[in-house]
Amino acid sequence: MADCIDTTAGVSAREDAWHALGTALDHTFTAEEAMEHGHLGGWDVRKAPVFTIDDKSGLTIPMPGRYSVIRDNPIVPKQVDVLGSVGGAYQIIQNEEHADLLNTLVDESGAHFETAGAIDEGRRVFITMKLPGFMRIGGVDRVDNYIAAVNSHDGSASFVLMVTPIRIVCENTLNMAFEGASNMFRVRHTSGAHKLLVQQARETLDLTFAYLEGFQEQAEQLINTTMTQIQFEEIITKAFGVEKDAPAATVTRTENKLDAMARLFADANTQEGIRGTAWAGLNALTEWADHFSPVRGDDRDASRAAKAILDPTFKNQALSLMLTAAGL
Repeated sequence: MADCIDTTAGVSAREDAWHALGTALDHTFTAEEAMEHGHLGGWDVRKAPVFTIDDKSGLTIPMPGRYSVIRDNPIVPKQVDVLGSVGGAYQIIQNEEHADLLNTLVDESGAHFETAGAIDEGRRVFITMKLPGFMRIGGVDRVDNYIAAVNSHDGSASFVLMVTPIRIVCENTLNMAFEGASNMFRVRHTSGAHKLLVQQARETLDLTFAYLEGFQEQAEQLINTTMTQIQFEEIITKAFGVEKDAPAATVTRTENKLDAMARLFADANTQEGIRGTAWAGLNALTEWADHFSPVRGDDRDASRAAKAILDPTFKNQALSLMLTAAGL
């Protein structure tokens, strides 16, 4: 098992940027199929009281206000897995509720399910849907649009609904917050969470259109901003370089990273049609993050895919750098 991927659970309609996390199907699927083929159904996620044992007396003592989150393992009969530790106010959101929520968006937006799976041995679950239509930045660069929902069962994060464009030519997951347009909703695992999920499923459609409008506007500005190789290398060296007196190993790793970014900007065939622009600069950085960044674990592609879904930090920084360079 890889460090962060639950190899017991995952389904995907096709292979794509973050879809390394799922098992490919040859067709789009329903919420019910996501539960079945992704091994996400029947977990019965629940809270169980936490106890400690007094070594002196041998007594079993309950820990007030603390609970373990447990599930029935979807593969191994009668095996129960511990997913996390939470307080009394924590409210479970079952995988079936997760999928039913997105069924609302299927009915109202024409989107269809594409990916579903579990990360980190069931602690987090994701489902993605592809929205109808696509954008063509600068008239040449196709970007498809997705809605993703990510839930945690370990108390580490809220339930998140996000809008995420993917650049088709290199399968870059453009998971970032464009200025003035947020790309996500969060719902805490507390009382009222279930009611909020239904409400925000519908609000997500409004967020989707607002976000994608802002995304396309700034993407068009970036593709119309010239950026030379020298400018790009100066930007990444200033942002991601290290001091000359840093340890030799650190300097070597950093130089290798910068060289890889520079080569993507200069030579990658994924930059054809957009080369020499700030949009190409952004995509060189996101392509490096999605496909070449160092990660831990045996399955590096899957680890990068998980990071593409769950951690937009680097891409937000890359976006900020390119917008600044473009004077935006």
